[in-house]
Amino acid sequence: MRNADRAARFLAEWGADGRDSVRLSLIVDYGFMASYGAFVTLAGLATRDFGRENGRRALASAGRVVPWFAAAAAIFDAGENAFLLLTVGGSGGSAAPVLATVCASVKWVLIVVAVGYVAWGLGARLLRAMSSRQRQGGDSPADGR
Repeated sequence: MRNADRAARFLAEWGADGRDSVRLSLIVDYGFMASYGAFVTLAGLATRDFGRENGRRALASAGRVVPWFAAAAAIFDAGENAFLLLTVGGSGGSAAPVLATVCASVKWVLIVVAVGYVAWGLGARLLRAMSSRQRQGGDSPADGR
C-alpha cells in the first residue's frame, strides 16, 4: 500500500470481513517477526564466531554489525505492520501507507543482507569441511569409505 488512494481502494474491495482477516494476519505476523529476527540474529552471531575462530577476518569483521540487521529488520517489520493496522483501521491518514512502505523497504534490505551473511558463513564452513576432508585423504572408492 504505497499511498492513501491505493489503500482506500483495497480497503473498499476487502469489505469488513476482509479487513478483519487482514488485521488478524498482521497481528499473528508479530510472532513470526520475533522468530525470524531471533533465529537469523543468532545464526549471524554464530557465523561471526566461526569467522573469529577460524581466522576469516572479513567474515569476523562484518560480524560486528551484520548479525544485528536481522533484529533491526524484525523491528522495521513490526513498524510496517503497525502502520498497516492503522491503515486497515481507518486511522492512519495518508501517512500510514507511505510509512508502511518505507518500513517494508528497509526491512527487506536488512534481512537480505543478514541472510546473505549467514549464507556466506555456511559457504565458508562447507569449504573448511571439504578442505579438511582432502587433507585427511578424503573418501575414495578404493579405500572402502
